[in-house]
Amino acid sequence: MTVILLALMMVLVPAVGVPHEELLQDTLKSMVVSFFALAAAIAFFWPYRLNGFRFRLHWIQLLPTGLLIYALGSMAWSHTYLAAVESVRWFVFSLILFLGLNSLTLKRINWLAWGIHIGAVLASLWATWQFWFDWPYFAQGPAPASSFLNRNFLAEFLVCTLPYSVLLLTRLQDKTSVMLLTFSLGWNIVALMMTGTRSALIGLVILLILLPAITLLYRRQCVSSGWKTPHFAGFIAVLAITVLGLGSLPTAHHQLVKEFGSVNAIERAFSRTMSIAQTQEYSSGSIAVRLQLWRATAQMIAAHPIAGVGAGAWEVQIPLYQDHDTQKETDFYAHSEFLQLLAEYGLMGWFFIALLLLYLCRSALKTWTDQSTQGQREAPLRAFTLASLLVLMVVSGSEFPWRMASTGAMFALSLAVLAASDARLGTSYQPWIHCKSTHVITALCLTAVCIGQAIYIAQQAIECESKLVRASKLALSIAASGTSQDPRWNAPKTQMLELLQQGIAINPHYRKLTPLAADAMLTWGDWKNATWVWESVLASRPYIVGMLANAARGHIQAKEFDLAQDRLNRALQIQPEAASLASVQIMLWSRSGHIAQAMQQAQSLLDSGFLDYDLLQSAYYLGTRHQNPALAIQALKLGIQTWPHRAVDGWLKLGHIYASAQVQDETQALQAYQEAINACSPEFRSSVLAMITPNYRARISLP
Repeated sequence: MTVILLALMMVLVPAVGVPHEELLQDTLKSMVVSFFALAAAIAFFWPYRLNGFRFRLHWIQLLPTGLLIYALGSMAWSHTYLAAVESVRWFVFSLILFLGLNSLTLKRINWLAWGIHIGAVLASLWATWQFWFDWPYFAQGPAPASSFLNRNFLAEFLVCTLPYSVLLLTRLQDKTSVMLLTFSLGWNIVALMMTGTRSALIGLVILLILLPAITLLYRRQCVSSGWKTPHFAGFIAVLAITVLGLGSLPTAHHQLVKEFGSVNAIERAFSRTMSIAQTQEYSSGSIAVRLQLWRATAQMIAAHPIAGVGAGAWEVQIPLYQDHDTQKETDFYAHSEFLQLLAEYGLMGWFFIALLLLYLCRSALKTWTDQSTQGQREAPLRAFTLASLLVLMVVSGSEFPWRMASTGAMFALSLAVLAASDARLGTSYQPWIHCKSTHVITALCLTAVCIGQAIYIAQQAIECESKLVRASKLALSIAASGTSQDPRWNAPKTQMLELLQQGIAINPHYRKLTPLAADAMLTWGDWKNATWVWESVLASRPYIVGMLANAARGHIQAKEFDLAQDRLNRALQIQPEAASLASVQIMLWSRSGHIAQAMQQAQSLLDSGFLDYDLLQSAYYLGTRHQNPALAIQALKLGIQTWPHRAVDGWLKLGHIYASAQVQDETQALQAYQEAINACSPEFRSSVLAMITPNYRARISLP
């Protein structure tokens, strides 16, 4: 029953998804993995509650258990919440590994392989519908993502399932079933190609060489008998026709058509793989972003080589190591499981990676050299499992699949398959541990407690994400309306704030959604509540320079100058050379009475060529209120050049300055007013004309 539950888990996790945006896809998938793992634990322990039993341990179990213990310990000195999340992740991983080690026999592995394959087929089905028919059921980001949030997550999972699908091919006796399975395998490959995920496509190329070689090497262990040349030709033809035929169908997905045209899966896979050689990918593309993240992570590793920064704390600490001109989080993950593990876990991370790679290499050598009868029986299974782990390591170098529910469960199960095989071969030190019935009952009780805790966490996660997503969507809708100051929005604004407060009260560490609502609030001038949201993020992520700058601006608006200076000082400690922070300092000086310092700094920055919207606004404010029209004119002209969509307002303000008693330049004033009329759309021309000084209005030429 334990293996059946684990197999069902691998069917459902990739197949199920959320049809709306009020719950993240991987949150649901993590719940499914957790509940199935705990249910499998109940099924495993229950038969032994009266008489006890003996179970095996494998030294590979020490690796995730060590990370679990480290994560629990780092709760005391690092980020408590994120370390707790990491400890839960490694607990579930260790539990799946333990259950698989003690329940996966050579025969039962077929059930697990079928679960993995069927889950991949269902996920591929949703993805192909999205690609071909623009099927909109699952909420997602970059498409086609199937029931996953991101197409990269789907691709990383699919490429790891392919070796298990081929393993099933070698274990089927009926040739019709082999052909049907071959068709579904081709379908999965086409879905993988549709994603265009380069790391997964590289893994696919590796498997296209490795899987046929494994099959040929261990062809005598294939179950199907009576294979002749036409059968092999039919197998190859079915696979080729499926991939080439389905891969030639063009996409109808609106987003993909808009970005790439009506491409098919083969074209997308080829173009994305070839893009690795394009130089712009390393200067402004996604590879450039990853290189930036890896450099910052390498600096973090060098700064904390022994203990690391704490489990899960990479996202907290990364702003301290980003480039001086990066004020926001480039991403929430390092896009390299290995680098992030080293940064967070220090020496424990080094031990994990070194021992894991050593174990995989040792397993590969044992698989290759063991000529015993049992060794030859185990060899195909071990080889295909190692192939799956190999491509997982490949995608882990530039992505974060261990943190995703589907691929994380695959990782644990693949290690369990190898460990169980080791037990049957007797190749590793695996002591038998005897459990009395009292121990089993204790394990059952603890598992029941874990299930209760999982139910509570799931309910809290669902409620929190729902409230925060609804609040963010409300805020963005109000901001996008163009009439955010209209009284009819008062009730939705109140509802949005209530949802934010309730969501943050449940989980004050959720920083992915709340800043969206805060930024939207600025469109209707609600600096007070926007600042409260920014401060809630900073309580958990104190080093995000852009967030510190926003909070400082908010406190300036509220005339809380001491708080504003504190936030600004914290930002300057992280990025002392950031010119954008200097513009915040100018704003603070100008509002708190230090006018001379503010004007001198503003003029210096404008002359240096630095352009920042807040700087230009502050320079205009200083120039118009403190008898420095030249500074205001310079700021307005730079603003018109940099943000042409705001040109109408800039030209009007320039006209007012030139027409003022202080400047009295009639020619320049008339020219500025004329430019304002020329720049505005016809429907707003009358309202803009009404804002022009009366003695100039009659002299304006209408287009």
